[in-house]
Amino acid sequence: MFTIGDFARLGQVSIRMLRHYDALGLLRPARVDPFTGYRYYEAAQLSRLNRVIALKDLGFSLQQVGEVLDARIGPEELRGMLRLRQAELAEAVAAATARLAQVETRLRTIESEGHMPASEVVLKSLPAARLAVATGVAESFDPRHVTPVIGPLYAALHQKLSAAGVPVTGPDIAWYQQDGDGALGDGIVVHAGVSVSAAPGEIPGVDVVDLPAVERAATIVHHGSMDGVLTSVQTLARWIESAGHQADRLGRELYLQSCGPQEEWVTEIQWPLK
Repeated sequence: MFTIGDFARLGQVSIRMLRHYDALGLLRPARVDPFTGYRYYEAAQLSRLNRVIALKDLGFSLQQVGEVLDARIGPEELRGMLRLRQAELAEAVAAATARLAQVETRLRTIESEGHMPASEVVLKSLPAARLAVATGVAESFDPRHVTPVIGPLYAALHQKLSAAGVPVTGPDIAWYQQDGDGALGDGIVVHAGVSVSAAPGEIPGVDVVDLPAVERAATIVHHGSMDGVLTSVQTLARWIESAGHQADRLGRELYLQSCGPQEEWVTEIQWPLK
């Protein structure tokens, strides 16, 4: 099972939204701890979450979404509805273009359900890393919220390192912070890290931290823009659960190739295991 914070990241939604869906009966947690009140979800519930978000993006009210889901709409009919909405969004204002990309991502994820290429998932240890770090807060795990935060963090960080004459010693690494049931609030803390060999306090105005090694992590390589990372992340989550593992904390992103056109980007999604 996954905590509400982990599940929010897997579904690229806010914790507040998951609580709202719970209150409306659209998506109940698989289990609620009777002592702490913490909510826990199963990877199988991502299917229902994908449909809730897709139907909401189609313009349905949440009440209508519930009625459609109760009618057990099939993937083929849902695909047709999504394609229709795509045509409408393509004619909308530029601000709707980002929303269109997310609808397409949800569609690909729904279509991939039941097809879990386990060969794409690699179980391995992660080495410790010394990183120059910049931190910000995003509204949720939705790339539309994360990208405007993490992009400027990396730009400013690399500029400071270049000005200080500090060389980069490896790929960039990003990770996220959110506790089990949202005590930090609905915002997601975004950590942008650049591999360096400098000691803490050595770089003016830049924090240097040691990211600890991880004994076991499930990993998957994502190709292309991070706007389409949803399918890769949820494939990894399903593998973790089906293999009998349990996620330890919010995962990391290792940027193996992040220069040039976004369709050429290569990112390793890393999820530490208990």
